[in-house]
Amino acid sequence: MFKITVTPQFANIDALKHVNNNTIGNWFELGRNDIFRFFDPALDLQNNEWELILVRTEIDFIGQIFYNHDVEIRTYVLHIGNTSFIIGNEAWQEGELKAKGKCVLVNYDFNKQEKKVLNEKIREQLREHLINESDIGKDI
Repeated sequence: MFKITVTPQFANIDALKHVNNNTIGNWFELGRNDIFRFFDPALDLQNNEWELILVRTEIDFIGQIFYNHDVEIRTYVLHIGNTSFIIGNEAWQEGELKAKGKCVLVNYDFNKQEKKVLNEKIREQLREHLINESDIGKDI
């Protein structure tokens, strides 16, 4: 599991005085950077060799996130398929789960416009961060 801490910015706050729902998706994407590095360690988009495409994302909003406290974003792998994998994310503030989500990423060849099989090295890296779905939402 990867963990990062984000500090809500004033610009993230909406008229209801909590972090806007759209911000959570951005934070979850930020939390996926460590997994993106399995495919491109430098996260260099200039090399035209990016191999991932997002095909599905979902977020469940469990509680409000407020301005004055940092948020821990947790990122892990839930499932590894042949050409795709599922990533889970959680947002925690003050020891409470505030949002959780999943996304499906496909290993993709943009030049050929087709999905491709995950290689064994990447599979092993993903397996190191695989968690059981029963652990989702637990303060571990």
